[in-house]
Amino acid sequence: MANTGNNKGVLKVGVFDKGPTTTTPLVGATVALYPVDSEDWDTMVNQNGDLASWRPYPNDSPIVGSTDAQGYAIFKGLATGSQYFVRYENSPGTIPQPATAGTKLDPALMIYPNIQAKLDPVHIQTSTGQLNNALIPRVGDFYVVQLLSNVDAKLRDTVPVAPLMAVPGQGDDHYSYPITRPGQQRMSAYVSFKRLPHLLSDRADAAAGREDSESFVAGPSAQMQVGLDFTSAERLPTPISGNIGVSLSRTETEPTADMALWTLIRNSSDAMSFTAYQDFIDGLFCGVLGPVPSTELDRFNKAAAEYEKLKHRRALPFTDSEAYRVLKAATEAFVMVNCGVRHGRHNFNSTDDNAYLDRRDLPNQSDLHDVLLNQYLEQVGELRMLPYLAIIRRKLFDISIDIPHGRERDADLCYGIVQNKLTHPCLLELIWSYWHEEGMLVQSMNAITQRFQNVRSPGVSDALANSEIDILRPLNNLIWGHTQDEQHRLTVVRRNYEYDHHYGIRLDGKAVQRFRPADSRSKFLEAFHHLLRLLTSFYRQDDDTTVKADAFPVLNALKEVHLILSQGAHNQFGDLPSTARIEMLMQQWLLARPEFREFLPTRVMVAYPEPWMDRVDAMKRIQNWTDTSVIHFRDLAVFGEQLLLSIRYGAWNEIYEPTPAFNWARFWRPQVQGYIHAYRAATGVDLSIENLDTTADATIPSVLLRQRLAEQMRNVGKPAGL
Repeated sequence: MANTGNNKGVLKVGVFDKGPTTTTPLVGATVALYPVDSEDWDTMVNQNGDLASWRPYPNDSPIVGSTDAQGYAIFKGLATGSQYFVRYENSPGTIPQPATAGTKLDPALMIYPNIQAKLDPVHIQTSTGQLNNALIPRVGDFYVVQLLSNVDAKLRDTVPVAPLMAVPGQGDDHYSYPITRPGQQRMSAYVSFKRLPHLLSDRADAAAGREDSESFVAGPSAQMQVGLDFTSAERLPTPISGNIGVSLSRTETEPTADMALWTLIRNSSDAMSFTAYQDFIDGLFCGVLGPVPSTELDRFNKAAAEYEKLKHRRALPFTDSEAYRVLKAATEAFVMVNCGVRHGRHNFNSTDDNAYLDRRDLPNQSDLHDVLLNQYLEQVGELRMLPYLAIIRRKLFDISIDIPHGRERDADLCYGIVQNKLTHPCLLELIWSYWHEEGMLVQSMNAITQRFQNVRSPGVSDALANSEIDILRPLNNLIWGHTQDEQHRLTVVRRNYEYDHHYGIRLDGKAVQRFRPADSRSKFLEAFHHLLRLLTSFYRQDDDTTVKADAFPVLNALKEVHLILSQGAHNQFGDLPSTARIEMLMQQWLLARPEFREFLPTRVMVAYPEPWMDRVDAMKRIQNWTDTSVIHFRDLAVFGEQLLLSIRYGAWNEIYEPTPAFNWARFWRPQVQGYIHAYRAATGVDLSIENLDTTADATIPSVLLRQRLAEQMRNVGKPAGL
C-alpha cells in the first residue's frame, strides 16, 4: 500500500440517492475502505481495469464507518497519500471506487447507488371508498401512493411517517394519507436498505459465481427519507337545513421546536420507570422478557450490551456477593442507557407522541425526531447540543472538547470539556430521590437490613422481631450483598447536603442534625410553588373558550425557576443523582421481591401501581411512621422530575415571546395538576388556591411532614367525635 505521508490524512465519502431533481442522503450507510497495494492500484486504476470484478484478499482488514445525518462518512487518522478501494455495503450493490487519503475533507468521494426511491401517486379515494377523479385531493379524501425504487423489496424496509399508513390488501408498498386540512402538505416515509453479503475473499470462488446474491448479513441498515409534496383543497360544501349547533373551541397555538425536547423528556422518564427497570432485570436474568415494541427491544439490547461491558469491571470486596454484584452492574447499565439525551429515532413514537399533543390541544408535528435534530438543537463547531448547553459552551469557547480517538472512557482524565456530557446530558433530577426518601423507601430498606443483622429497633417492642428470611430464598443472599455494600453507598447526610444544594430542601431527623450547608437554593421552593399557582390560574383562563389565556406571567416564572436551578448545577450535580437513582431502583426491586409477601403484612386488595409500594406502606404502619401512602410521594417524584428537567434544560432566559410558555403549560398540564394534588395529599398544602403568604410557600416539605406526623400521633386513640 502506498504511503507517502504521515498519519494525518482524511477521507470523506458521501452516499446519496440521485433523483431527477434532488439528491437525498443515506443515513447509517456502511462504508468500507480496503487498503490497496501498488500492483492492484496500477492494474485497476492506471490501466482502467474492471473494478466490478475486484475482490478483497482473504487477509484484508477494511476500515469500516457509517454515514451521518448529512450522508457523509469521515475517516480520520489515515496515512496521507494512502490508497483505498471504497465500497458501499448496503443494497443495492455498487462498484468499488478508488480513493486517496488527503489532507483536507473536501472534495468528498461521492457514491450514488441506483435507488431512485419515490412516492408515486396511485389514486384519490373518498371516505366512502369510491375513487375521486378530481386532480386535487380534498379534505376528507385519502391519497393513495406507491413506493417505487430500483431495490428489490426483499432488501429494503419501509416505515411510513404518521399519518401515512400501509394499505392492506392492495399489494406491497401501497400507502394511504388522510387529508385533514387544505393547503400545501407533505407525506413522507423512511426506507432502509439491508446490508449486502460481503464479497467473497477468494477471487476464484467469486469468478466461479458462488455468491448468493439474495442473502444478506446482519448489520446496520442504510436509511433515507422519501416524500411527496402536494396541495389539497377544502371539502365540497354540503347543503344543510334545520337548526345548526354552534360551539366554541379552545385558543389555537403555534408549534414550537422545544416540544420535541419535552416529548423526549417524557419518553425518557417512562423508559426510566420502575416497571421498565423490572422488565429489564427479569428479562436479563430470568429470561421472562415478553413481547415488547421494537423501540423498547432496542433499549433492552443496548442496556444488555452495556451490562456485558460493566460486569467485568465491577467488583465487591466481600464473599458470596455475586448475585448482588451483577444486579448492581445491570442497574448501572440500565440507567446509563436510558437517562441520556440520545438523538436516535427510537426515543420517539409518532403515534403516541402526537396523540399526547392532541389531548393537550397542541399542534401535531410530523416527525418530532427531525424537529429535535434539525430545528431545536444548535450547532456549535462540529457538535449539536441543546440551546441551553450551547450558551454554556460559548462561554467556555477557549477550552477544547477533543477526545483521544478510541479512548472516550479516558476523557474524564484530560483537561477540557467532556463531550458526552455536553451533547448527551443525563435526564435525571435529584428531586426524584428526595421524594422517594421522604416516602420512607430508604428507611424501610434500612429497617430490614438492621433486622437482617439482628439489630433490635428502638422502642419497647421490635415490630420486625419475627421477620426471618430463610437461607433457601434468593432474597437472603441479595440482602446479604446489600448489607455488606453499605460502605459503598451514599449516606443520608451526603444526599441531604445535595438536596439542599439543588433545591434548598432537606430531610428532617436525627441522622441529619447539625446541618451546615455551604450553598443553598433558599429561593427555589418559593419560586417553584409560585409557578404552580400561576399555572392553576392559567388553566382556568385556558379552559374558558371566550378568553385567551395570558402566558407572560408563566414565562417570567419559568425564567426565575430556570435561573435558580442552573445555579445548583455544580460540584456533585453530574454524578450523585445517577448514583442515588441506581441505589434506590435496586432498593425498590428488592422490596418488590415476592418473598416480602410473607415477611410484611401487606394489603393485597389495594391496587398499587408498582409492586414495591405495598411493602413500604406496610413498613410505615408497623413502625408508626406517617400514614400518607407512598403513592403520593412516587407521583411527586415522577412529576417533579419531568417538570424540573423541562425547565432546567430549556433556554428560557433567551425567550421573550409567550408562545413557548403557553405550549409548555398545556404540554405539562397532567404533570402539574398531578404534582399539586400529590403535594396536598402529602403535606396538606394546597397549591391550587391563591395564597399571599410567601412564608407558607417557602416552608420546606420535611417541616410540613413532621407537623402532620405530630398531628397524626396526637389523634391516635382519641374517641370518635373529639
